[in-house]
Amino acid sequence: MIARTAVRRVRYWLGRRTGWWDDIRYFLAVARGGSVRAAAEGLGVYHSTVLRRIAQLEERLGAQMFEKLPSGYRLTAAGDEVLELANQMEASSHQLETRVFGRDQSVRGLLRVTLAPTLATHLLMPDLADFARQHPDIEMYIVSSGELANLTNREADVAIRVVYDRKTLPLNLHALKGPELFSGVYMSRDQLAAWRAGAPDPTRWIVISMFGVPDWASEGEVRTTGVPFRTTDGEAQIVAVRQGLGMTTLPCFVGDADPLLVRVPGTDLHMHGTLWLLTQGETRKTKRVRLFTEFVSGRLAAYAPLLAGLSISRD
Repeated sequence: MIARTAVRRVRYWLGRRTGWWDDIRYFLAVARGGSVRAAAEGLGVYHSTVLRRIAQLEERLGAQMFEKLPSGYRLTAAGDEVLELANQMEASSHQLETRVFGRDQSVRGLLRVTLAPTLATHLLMPDLADFARQHPDIEMYIVSSGELANLTNREADVAIRVVYDRKTLPLNLHALKGPELFSGVYMSRDQLAAWRAGAPDPTRWIVISMFGVPDWASEGEVRTTGVPFRTTDGEAQIVAVRQGLGMTTLPCFVGDADPLLVRVPGTDLHMHGTLWLLTQGETRKTKRVRLFTEFVSGRLAAYAPLLAGLSISRD
């Protein structure tokens, strides 16, 4: 009976809309994260704020949504029944937001762009700065992360991603194809000179986290010795190879552009995939999104030789 009453009240809210969505957002965050802490981190709010909004929701519904356990928060029977309607409410909210956003033809407002940190810091940041200077009324929000943002849920407006297989992209996204991206094997110029002079220092593989050495990169004139040197991110990896700790795989646009690095003799390039500019249905119709994708598409095309490893090699 309590669960049915809670569901009836949510249906009533779905008809009225006003004032309810914020509480539902907190409910969904706890249901998906399994704890108040996870919900608070995901929403970017204080722990106490989540507790207050859940208590407010339960008071309005007249039912307890969660059971607190040592392992976290578990939905009650009433919470389970409300969850389906809450998901529908979220989907409707996103649909409404994207449709309104898609009709916005002003060259002002927020523009969220997600791309990998290496692409942002070693390739496109000067271009992103140029675009921001050309359109000072557009608020640029650059989400530099290896995590894949959900464009359908408006976590970003434009995504610049390296995709190996076009078929892996969601069908609801509009995809604009860019250049192909290649990687090579690099070491510091000084270390290569020392190796050629017969220096006894070991040459290690430098790898990120728990990833090993790719099969395609294991051949070459310089052989590695000793244990690997591991880092947790791409920037530390680049600094480590500059310091002469060993060799590593890097995108050609990073390795070839660095005067301290050189390709390891006897190694080949490897194709990582293709760069794609991704937008979502209604969102891509917005003028500021269209301006940005056209701008970045042109810049990426100019970088095609660098991205493919066809720039002047420093042997």
